[in-house]
Amino acid sequence: MESLAQLELLCEKLYNSRDSAERAHAENTLKCFSENSDYISQCQYILDNASTPYALMLASSSLLKQVSDHSLSLQLRLDIRNYVINYLATRGPKLQQFVTSSLIQLVCRITKFGWFDDDKFREIVKESTDFLALASHDHYFIGLKILNNLVMEMNQANGAMPLTLHRKIACSFKDQFLLQIFQISLTSLHQLKSEVPDDFRHDPLSLALRCLSYDFVGCPVDESSEEFGTVQLPASWRPLLQDPSTIQIFFDYCKVNDTRVSKEALECLVRLASVRRSIFVEDPSRSQFLSHLMSGTKEILQTGQGLADHGNYHEFCRLLGRFKVNFQLSELLSIEFYGEWIGLVAEFTTKSLLSWQWASNSVYYLLSLWSRLVTSVPYLKGDTPSLLDETVPKITEGFITSRINSVQASFTDDSGDNPLDNVEVLQEQLDSLPYLCRFQYQNSSLYIINIMEPLLQAYMERSRLPAPGDANELSAIEGQITWIVHIIAAILKIRQTIGCSQESQELIDAELAARVLQLINITDTGVHAQRYQELSKQRLDRAILIFVQNFRRSYVGDQAMHSSKLYARLSELLGLNDHLVLLNVIVGKIATNLKCYAECEDVIDHTLSLFLELASGYMTGKLLLKLESIKFIIANHSRETFPFLEEYRCSRSRTTFYYILGFLVFMEDGPVKFRSFIEPLLQVAVNLEATTDAAFRTDVVKYTFIGLMRDLRGIAMATNSRRTFGLLFNWLYPSRMPLLLKAISLCADEPEVTTPLLKFMSEFVLNKAQRLTFDSSSPNGILLFREVSKLIVAYGSRIILLPNGTDIYGSKYKGIWISLTVLSRALCGNYVNFGVFELYGDRALADVLDVSLKMTLSVPLSDILAFRKLSKAYYGYIEVLFNNHITFVLNLDTNTFVHIVSSLESGLKGLDTGISTQCASAIDSLAAFYFNNIAAGDGPPSSAALNLARHIGEFPSLFPQILKTLFEIIIFEDAGNQWSLSRPILSLIMSSEQQMFGDLRAQILASQVREFYCLMFYYILMSFLFCFFFSA
Repeated sequence: MESLAQLELLCEKLYNSRDSAERAHAENTLKCFSENSDYISQCQYILDNASTPYALMLASSSLLKQVSDHSLSLQLRLDIRNYVINYLATRGPKLQQFVTSSLIQLVCRITKFGWFDDDKFREIVKESTDFLALASHDHYFIGLKILNNLVMEMNQANGAMPLTLHRKIACSFKDQFLLQIFQISLTSLHQLKSEVPDDFRHDPLSLALRCLSYDFVGCPVDESSEEFGTVQLPASWRPLLQDPSTIQIFFDYCKVNDTRVSKEALECLVRLASVRRSIFVEDPSRSQFLSHLMSGTKEILQTGQGLADHGNYHEFCRLLGRFKVNFQLSELLSIEFYGEWIGLVAEFTTKSLLSWQWASNSVYYLLSLWSRLVTSVPYLKGDTPSLLDETVPKITEGFITSRINSVQASFTDDSGDNPLDNVEVLQEQLDSLPYLCRFQYQNSSLYIINIMEPLLQAYMERSRLPAPGDANELSAIEGQITWIVHIIAAILKIRQTIGCSQESQELIDAELAARVLQLINITDTGVHAQRYQELSKQRLDRAILIFVQNFRRSYVGDQAMHSSKLYARLSELLGLNDHLVLLNVIVGKIATNLKCYAECEDVIDHTLSLFLELASGYMTGKLLLKLESIKFIIANHSRETFPFLEEYRCSRSRTTFYYILGFLVFMEDGPVKFRSFIEPLLQVAVNLEATTDAAFRTDVVKYTFIGLMRDLRGIAMATNSRRTFGLLFNWLYPSRMPLLLKAISLCADEPEVTTPLLKFMSEFVLNKAQRLTFDSSSPNGILLFREVSKLIVAYGSRIILLPNGTDIYGSKYKGIWISLTVLSRALCGNYVNFGVFELYGDRALADVLDVSLKMTLSVPLSDILAFRKLSKAYYGYIEVLFNNHITFVLNLDTNTFVHIVSSLESGLKGLDTGISTQCASAIDSLAAFYFNNIAAGDGPPSSAALNLARHIGEFPSLFPQILKTLFEIIIFEDAGNQWSLSRPILSLIMSSEQQMFGDLRAQILASQVREFYCLMFYYILMSFLFCFFFSA
């Protein structure tokens, strides 16, 4: 750098330039400040002399990176800390906001990293209070910002710090200073209540919120979740909670006009309402705390202060929802003004339901509150009325009415969003509704029936008309019926007896179910049979499928309640007197959907999901086989009968469809039925075999082959025994295998063809439930592996020659990882004696191992680690090689061998515990082989052992580096698979020289601060003893 002015110019380009090349040049020039510790003094010079905020920002951010990424001396860290504190005190009020924030983050980061190194680091709280004591407003808010950032820094894990050390520092900070900081925030809130503009009140509120959101027990809150559990405040906080002014100050700030301030105040109240019950030793203190909360919320409900803002409205709903989570209904009843409060909450809930468009995400908390209240009624003691009998029916009716009204409003909504399409919000709202409906089930059911009857009548009349008429009106009717069906489905999902007997409840269930079952007969008749392309019709059919799923779980099948009362009433209303008749209606709807929804993938998936539930149940599966409709489907599963099989967009659903049919076919013994069922697929296969090579790459032939592979994969998934797998194997081998080899040879460059083929083979070679257990005299296992070898060799030898395209994962990597999965499953399936191949000079095993290895080496390690599925398949394949075919690995050249072993070390460092476990297993096998054949071997070494010795001789640091990595993971990281990771440690220690282990131990200890020597040595010793006793 020639001058400070030149540096300031570069900094301005770094932060402000719109030219990416210019920014990159500036970043490359200035990165030395953050990477080289020799530039720390220059950073201080910049802070003292620079005139632009961007240069100051560079110096501050560079120091932050130096502190985070480098091991600086204790004295240097103390000097930086003291300098920054003094800098903020002298020049802080004049700095730009972003520079001040960066400097505060720097001093807080230094404080955390040096917390146990010197007591001077812990003086930051006292120094922050010194800022608060100064007369300047600017210094006061700098002090608050330091405390705010300090709490955030202590509560947040840092990647450069081991998690165990972070927890220890966080707990120490919590025990010594957090309560004091929270008291400072409360004091500031009282002082700033009337002295400053609304904007200035944000800092103390933010500080209070961070204190209440602190991770008190080592279980951080999921920030992506709207809900959280109990706030585990320490007992030392009890006096503050018992002080009425603590809660009142936050309610006072809810009245502030600045919505950002009032929203944070409500967030603090939500957390205070979530404080653990046990913090109050006596019931009166808990009742007093609850009374203050209810009084404050009652005032907000009466005045509506701040609720016009959506953020405030949402937080207030969350606050109300916490009342029944943390307090019992009897405690709510003991409050003097409970009657007035519950009435206001009911009125607020009703208004929220009517404002569904504005409050759709907030209603969930209100419905949760009411559902918890009604479920507590049976356990309520005493004569005090809960008043829920008066309020809950109004809320139930308000919800149903608001949903019906929302249909018409959705036609005028320009956004195009329909609540029925938002599955998550729909599920959240309907989860709580059944408890409200069943609280006074008789009245709620009558209300639902009175709404549904006219709609059903109008819908039936429309079906008889020669033309649909007004499309919007018919769509509105379908939308309203859809909501009612969803509500009935949610009610039938639970079976809770509140306010009525089991018998009367089943009769009401029958009344509601009868209306939907009647609707099933209407939806596919007359004019409605021509409207399968309409969204409103598709939504209605999805709702019917959900109803059938919930109704089946309660009243049909293996886990169902066999209710004579329900079926007696259904027999009177619809003539459905038992399970079999009802199943016939359900299967009829399934068949109709599969026939008519050729292009709607969503409805097809829902339908197949229901069909799979029915078929996979033991009792319902047996019942299905008695139905003529099922026999028809099994006998006529062609694309002419079910057009969705011909739609390419629904091609994935073919696998599920044939999985279900295969499941049903295999329920009955006998190859005759299987041959009859597979006959249409045989005709397709024969036609494909007769196709010339030139015609095979045409779209029609390719799509036909893709469909066949998806169908066969579904059937293979359904084979769960030796008998059923034998039927499919005998059909496929040897007649059909040449077709697969032909397809993969001709279309290796077309992933849309090879992916379904390889996925079928991946399922076919999987030995689940020991289905691939052949007779002792059968060569089928060897024959199957030879076919697998041919396919993978044909595919691999072609795919590695193809150039990399723009979508390298789709064009190459996906096929490679599926191929590796196929091979891994075949190698570890335990149905092949691999020694036969070498004994008889068969190249099947050697060729497939060579080609598979070439495929893995063609993929850079960075790409393997970047794509999750590819990495799982790669490391699974490597584990199988090291465990079962280690000789092949050891006979490789040294560079290739070291590359593979180094990739195992990279896998150990990954976040996926499954992959790290596979890597540990592979390393254990390698180290055990070294120990047994080289370190402790008595006889003459084999050629494989000699090769391994040569590899290690050329790279002597290979084993020590892996051992060091394993120790660092076990000691410093919170690994969930420590037992698996500890297994290779013993093998590596035993395989290495004693001096090497001693040097490694000293190296690990030297890298830690002196206070942790004993702890680190203890971990190393325990890890060694653990793996010694349990890995032997």
